[in-house]
Amino acid sequence: MSKKTRWGIISTGRIARKFAKATKLLPDAELVAVGSRTQEAADAFGKELDVPRCHASYEALVADGEVDAVYVATPHPFHLPNTVLALQAGKHVLCEKPLAVNAGEAAEMIRVARAQGLFLMEAMWTRFLPVWVDIKARLDSGEFGEIACVQANFGVPMSPDEARIHEPGLAGGGLLDLGVYPISLASWLLGKPAKVSSWATMTPTHVDERAAMLFTYAGGSFALLSSAIDVWTTCEAEIVTEKGCIRAKRLWHEAQSYEIVTPDETNVVTKPFENGFQFQISHSMNRIRSGQTESDVMSLDESLQIMKTMDGLRAEWGLTYPFES
Repeated sequence: MSKKTRWGIISTGRIARKFAKATKLLPDAELVAVGSRTQEAADAFGKELDVPRCHASYEALVADGEVDAVYVATPHPFHLPNTVLALQAGKHVLCEKPLAVNAGEAAEMIRVARAQGLFLMEAMWTRFLPVWVDIKARLDSGEFGEIACVQANFGVPMSPDEARIHEPGLAGGGLLDLGVYPISLASWLLGKPAKVSSWATMTPTHVDERAAMLFTYAGGSFALLSSAIDVWTTCEAEIVTEKGCIRAKRLWHEAQSYEIVTPDETNVVTKPFENGFQFQISHSMNRIRSGQTESDVMSLDESLQIMKTMDGLRAEWGLTYPFES
């Protein structure tokens, strides 16, 4: 591998563009290739974002000998085949969240990565932002005592014209697109829940429209989480501890500041940044260069457990996708 990690991107959508722009903020990252389903789309992406090697298929992208690592930016129903394609071609993979559609798919992706001895991580970018790195470090240090409760919501109205989010055949609904954020936050801060209770309403196409979740933990902590694709929510997160509340306001998943609220005062901590994807990219490159095949911040075992939790939620709601057996 060269001194710079040479990245290729599978897909040319909005998330792929954000990733491409983030690589330009890192002196040790180089975006060298993009793969699309058509040459026209690949060339347009390459021209817009100064990517020198533009491929008309994902197969050609992963076969490119100039590529060290691949970012899978396709919608989640395609994460399994796209990730396995890249891993089997000998490429390290950073895969957009959620890691897969269900735990079975995630387990297969993890199996292939471990068999190949290659790096794989779910791109839960929020965990790597300066605000959340700081919050997690302070919580882990014991500064705030025990966590009593985590509350987080993520609701954004999605038009019926946005076909993918309403399409069961494309694993639509709020859970996998939006709900994964608060669920992952609760997992990161509190671990695996001892018990999960939930409620959801369905769209006319029978994907989850609104969902409310209660996770309880053996030590007495709990998490109150929600997602929605038909209404705006506050999109805030709050961590209630023994010594005060930590609050990240709208939009908490990309926060550049947070509040520490006690009975006597409110202090604001600000940690600004541009883009935000560069932090997870840097983390991935550091692990790859040190010979590690998994992240110690977003581990594969945790990603799998989160998928199992979401499978359990969907089972409560009677929600399965047509392609699931």
